[in-house]
Amino acid sequence: MSHRDYSIKELIQAQACTSCCLCADVCPAVAASKDAQLSGVYRLDELNRINRARTGLLRRIFRNRAPSLEELKEFSDTVYRCTLCGRCQEVCPAGISLKDIWVSLRQDLVHSEAYPKKVDMIRENLEESHNVFAEDNEERALWVEDMPDAPEHGYIKDRAEVVYFTGCVSAYFPMAQTIPIALAEILESAEVDFTLLGGDEWCCGFPLLGAGLRERAKEYIEHNLEAVRQKGASRVVFACPSCYQMWREHYPKAFPIAHVTEFLKELIVAGRVPLDDLDMTVTYHDPCDLGRAARVFEAPREIIRSIPGVKLIELPANRENCPCCGGGGNLEMIDTDLSKEIAQQKVEEVLKTGAGAVVTACQQCVRTMNTYVRRNKIKLKVLDIVQLVRMAMKE
Repeated sequence: MSHRDYSIKELIQAQACTSCCLCADVCPAVAASKDAQLSGVYRLDELNRINRARTGLLRRIFRNRAPSLEELKEFSDTVYRCTLCGRCQEVCPAGISLKDIWVSLRQDLVHSEAYPKKVDMIRENLEESHNVFAEDNEERALWVEDMPDAPEHGYIKDRAEVVYFTGCVSAYFPMAQTIPIALAEILESAEVDFTLLGGDEWCCGFPLLGAGLRERAKEYIEHNLEAVRQKGASRVVFACPSCYQMWREHYPKAFPIAHVTEFLKELIVAGRVPLDDLDMTVTYHDPCDLGRAARVFEAPREIIRSIPGVKLIELPANRENCPCCGGGGNLEMIDTDLSKEIAQQKVEEVLKTGAGAVVTACQQCVRTMNTYVRRNKIKLKVLDIVQLVRMAMKE
């Protein structure tokens, strides 16, 4: 392992941990697994111990030996069993930028050849197909063919004012493909001049960060920026919070961007999406990358409240305190069972509200919760907010 994967700020902040254990108290992975070694406080303690052992002077002072490869691999098992939800960072009284440290730590472990082998699969899938699922990238917009009245151009235009960046999950998972279909129908009804990128859209690069392959994201960033430029677009819209957050934090500020909740709110306020009554009681799950990371809390709630007949019941822990669904940080690929256990926690929390449906604003959240609900035959609707708006939209 090497210091070169961390910023000076990260190395200094890592030493500021007071071992208060608040991060362990709110960690969804710790709660689901009952394993304290998945906590942020354990991870920081190990990282600081390793850093002392890797520096000559500190090694002599603290009489630490450098960790063996096997020890690093064992440590990586705890590092990667994390959803990168950021709840630890939210409650840290020392203000440590924990999510940044976790991403750098994963890159450090990759450089040290001490990482889960599933990381190789993520790297190979992206290198070969430009999407995390190893699907044919030319079929990114194949979901359009399932629409009853799709235009001949299939929403792939030479030029348009708005680019709808679909994201890998919505493009390829049948369970999630109803979300871009619903959004395309809403945008068309609202007379928004939009286009898809189709096969010219590559993965946003977010899975690379989660895998510890941050330095490989540059190629994807440059490609996607150029693809949008070629469309002459003045704005990029995302229904996937991870895509949105990746563009927001790691892409140059070349275009105005918006999450679909912000964009739909604008259209609804402008009267371009008239809504009918919908007799439903729902609760809202704040996606980690949209809520805690991007601080978009009110737009989705305003949309829900704008639909006549819909009653919103808040989850006990909401907004910045909303627990993760279990689908983030590549955890589903690294530890499927742990991802399911975290999803179970989330669904049980939702059921206690008495709501008939849980609405979120993330395709991965929909997929993770819906998979658990279906497998366990639970009577609960899991909807993306785009689907909810489409249900209420006047024909």
